[in-house]
Amino acid sequence: MSADTAEGGRIFREAWIAGVHRHFPGEPKAGYVVGWNDTPEWERTAAAAVYEQVRAFLHATDGNAAKLTRTQKSQFVAACWTGQIHLRIPHPKPSYIAEWNDLPQWQRETDADIFERIEHHHATTG
Repeated sequence: MSADTAEGGRIFREAWIAGVHRHFPGEPKAGYVVGWNDTPEWERTAAAAVYEQVRAFLHATDGNAAKLTRTQKSQFVAACWTGQIHLRIPHPKPSYIAEWNDLPQWQRETDADIFERIEHHHATTG
């Protein structure tokens, strides 16, 4: 993984962890908030890929994707993540590929936070 790709993955992961701490009811599972270096390789690669998908979407819309609602932003991140799960896990657990409406509220909010963090990073770095 290149340094730029890894940076995007780290930004995604940091936004995920911050969102879990902000939105998860109670104490989250340790795996939800493990740092970048302790995150499994497949998950780091998937995080970097979703970062790039969101960044490309922002670029392709000349930043107008910022006008999406938080729900739409969350749905975009969730769909990209589900695609990565299908790519990397041959027989994923149903909870890994759940429909957006079936995701817990904390996860929907966290996914929107991820989009907005990438959006902010894209706006400040081009």
